[in-house]
Amino acid sequence: MRKIVFDIETKNTFHDVESTNSRDLDISIVAIYDSSDDSLLSYTEGELSSLWPRIEKADVIIGYNSDSFDIPLLDKYYPGDLTSIKSIDILEKIRKSIGRRVKLDQVAEATLGEKKSGHGLEAIRWWKRGEIEKIKKYCMDDVRITKEIYEYALKEKKLHYRENGKVYDINLDTSNWEKGEESTLTHTLPI
Repeated sequence: MRKIVFDIETKNTFHDVESTNSRDLDISIVAIYDSSDDSLLSYTEGELSSLWPRIEKADVIIGYNSDSFDIPLLDKYYPGDLTSIKSIDILEKIRKSIGRRVKLDQVAEATLGEKKSGHGLEAIRWWKRGEIEKIKKYCMDDVRITKEIYEYALKEKKLHYRENGKVYDINLDTSNWEKGEESTLTHTLPI
């Protein structure tokens, strides 16, 4: 099964665009992990055409808050329909299990023993200062953390999160995460 784990950083905030719709934001960097060749890659907005062939060959795309944020935003740039590919939004799986959302940093700290290397607002400041390499490094680090959390959940059928100094379990049903489904993705590649 070919898996793409991904994350997006933006050039602006919801406040900047006076909207709560992620499609109104602009992408600065998309980072991915591609299981087919064990690669960790990043793409600027101008390089997205190089990303599409990898996405189109994926059996599943995996993210954290990806169904409501990343996929709609990335779909804005894609000439087809990314919503038709199987996706696993780890945050949504957590919300269904415990009834609320928790930050990726809380899950990373309790599950992997490490914290994220930054936060999204820093990435926007880096964009405004032209510090693209910092954004790439931060975004790829989030992808690596998301990948490791996904793999932990598959193996252990649970994750953990830290809140107010305590660690809590999140039980997850991962039984269908690795089952293939036929994608109805509209390809940009010539047939």
